[in-house]
Amino acid sequence: GGEDLIFPHHENEIAQSEAVNGVPFAKYWMHNAFLNIDNKKMSKSAGNFFTVRDIAGKYDLQVLRFFMLSAHYRSPLNFSADLMEAAKNGLERIRTCAKQMNELIAASNASDEVSGQEKEMLNELQNFTTRFDEAMEDDFNTADAISVIFELVKFININIKNINNRKVFEEFNNELTKLSDICGLILTQKEDILEEEIENLIEERQNARKEKNFKRADEIRDELLNRGIVLEDTREGVKWKKA
Repeated sequence: GGEDLIFPHHENEIAQSEAVNGVPFAKYWMHNAFLNIDNKKMSKSAGNFFTVRDIAGKYDLQVLRFFMLSAHYRSPLNFSADLMEAAKNGLERIRTCAKQMNELIAASNASDEVSGQEKEMLNELQNFTTRFDEAMEDDFNTADAISVIFELVKFININIKNINNRKVFEEFNNELTKLSDICGLILTQKEDILEEEIENLIEERQNARKEKNFKRADEIRDELLNRGIVLEDTREGVKWKKA
């Protein structure tokens, strides 16, 4: 509940419930700080009042969840378009890592042999779980817990180039998914379906590059970027995402 309702509302709820039932009302009651809009207290009278439904019209609710988890629940939380965009980018970074893991799992060697270097990497994974648990047990410090997830993403991105074993990729992916699940973060996204025209442009760009017509290839890349489609040339082929 909100910290402004501790007295008298929540204290009265405890008194009434325990008087009627004769048992403790709750072991923990968490009180969150105020939500500000552009550094001003949110209120209907000030005209800066938003409902969750209003926000859902502009952002994926997973972004809103990630935004709220990025601060300690007892700290005042400031809502702004810039901070929501930052939360969107942060969540996208984690989701991109998870997507890459799934792609590498599908394309990697299924050998059971794990190298000495890979074993060291797997041993380091437990440190992330330990630090994540410590953060969550420290008065539900989700801000520090999210920081651990970001460090895990960095660890994965640095080390994946030295891995060829599917088992190791799976362990990395399981660790990232496990910690994200605890926070209620869904890393899998529905695959977007490109319009036929855009698909044709991507194919045309590939043909232009084969024919060394780099001017046309760059023109197509810029045109797609203007449409909100970002192309990434990788060893596995051309990948795309929405800007």
